[in-house]
Amino acid sequence: MTDSGHLIALAYDARAAEYIGVGGTLSQMDPRDVATIRAWRDSTDGALRDAGCGPGHWTAFLAEGARDVRGIDLSREFVASARRSHPGIPFETGSFHDLSVEDGALGGILAWYSLIHTPPAQVPAVLREFARALRPGGSLLVGFFDGEPGEPFAHAVTIAYSWSAEALGILLRDAGFEVVASERRGRAPGEMSARPHGSLIARRS
Repeated sequence: MTDSGHLIALAYDARAAEYIGVGGTLSQMDPRDVATIRAWRDSTDGALRDAGCGPGHWTAFLAEGARDVRGIDLSREFVASARRSHPGIPFETGSFHDLSVEDGALGGILAWYSLIHTPPAQVPAVLREFARALRPGGSLLVGFFDGEPGEPFAHAVTIAYSWSAEALGILLRDAGFEVVASERRGRAPGEMSARPHGSLIARRS
């Protein structure tokens, strides 16, 4: 685990119960996000990995239909909660800097707001690791705060960074992906954040 990863883990461990209370179930998620992730899930085949799974609600959603899914997160508290809430789904503590799978083992990776705390200089290495783990034609779905690329801001838990679809798309292409879909929208009342939302779907070349 990187030094920054260790600090992120400690920050989320300290506030895990609070976070789970406001955003730890599928019913608390925006229906548009549910629709996006459902459509992406149903367009993939093979094993899936929820990279930065948090409390595990998205992992459980991906696992519907007996899909082969595993969740990974830096926070031990999140992983413990996910195991309690979603028995039968494998969760592990770890970093997406090292997914610990063979080359091309995965059909899809979900990184839903899990790259937001990664220092911008480290993002290319993470995307290369995602590309290594995905089979050719495998799919990556990334959710992020849309804004000035690499600009830090005061997140409720620990420092986070915004991205634009254009800037993140360049990094994805450099890592061996083809961007196939992009979304940007403002927020609806009651969402966890007021910052604009962005997402990208990229296919492993």
